[in-house]
Amino acid sequence: MVTAAEKPGRLAGKRIVITGAAQGIGLGIARACLAEEASLILLDSDGPRLARAAEDLDHSAGRVFHAAADIADAPGIAAAIARGADAIGQPNALINNAGVNVFAEPLLIRDEEWDRCFDINLKGAWNCCRAVLPGLIDQGGGAILNIASTHAFTIIPHTFPYPLAKHALLGLTRSLGIEYADRGIRVNALAPGYVETQKVVDYWNSFPDKEAARAQTMRLHPQGRIATIAEIALAAVFMISDECRFMNAACLTVDGGLSAIQHQ
Repeated sequence: MVTAAEKPGRLAGKRIVITGAAQGIGLGIARACLAEEASLILLDSDGPRLARAAEDLDHSAGRVFHAAADIADAPGIAAAIARGADAIGQPNALINNAGVNVFAEPLLIRDEEWDRCFDINLKGAWNCCRAVLPGLIDQGGGAILNIASTHAFTIIPHTFPYPLAKHALLGLTRSLGIEYADRGIRVNALAPGYVETQKVVDYWNSFPDKEAARAQTMRLHPQGRIATIAEIALAAVFMISDECRFMNAACLTVDGGLSAIQHQ
């Protein structure tokens, strides 16, 4: 009889590319995937921070490869993933987590702000998909998970053009999911709402009364709190695992009910 200690992890045999892995949700996902016995190719534009995170994660297990890479640079990201494949094996899963907030007045937005928003939040995700898809096809299947946002189907005033990119990311998810379903490839999205990352804490701290700002955010949510990084990471583990193998071209919302409320 197999004991709990002998039972394989939920992601045993998975070789997962994770972008934006140096901190926040990406690092939390990496930690959760590693705990479930996945091997990881960690990518982030912040090389030094990523190196520290990878060292902390892996110790001497040898299941983590990391490389500094800008997802907006298609040749660079493809080369980094290829080096990772040489190190740990051909990826059979991808978690597109890297993203950037770009908020501007629509008629005042500069071209470079627009380009940055879409180059990272949309084109960057496609660059990574394009880099891993041939390998997934050759292996007869795999999984892609795009970390979207509740911005992918709701609009918060004064956040233009970020929601446009996230809406488009959901379209990319559905399109690729349908396009490659008959090749055994699942493409899904995960849409968090507010998550207690350092960026959110920094947002609260930007107000004269940071505790009042925090309390206002909490009041928006039916449970009176926001998600932890670990809660989003566990949802990602489920969606990339074989437990979720009939979910495709779909989006799982993990926001504590926030997007279901019309007024608060």
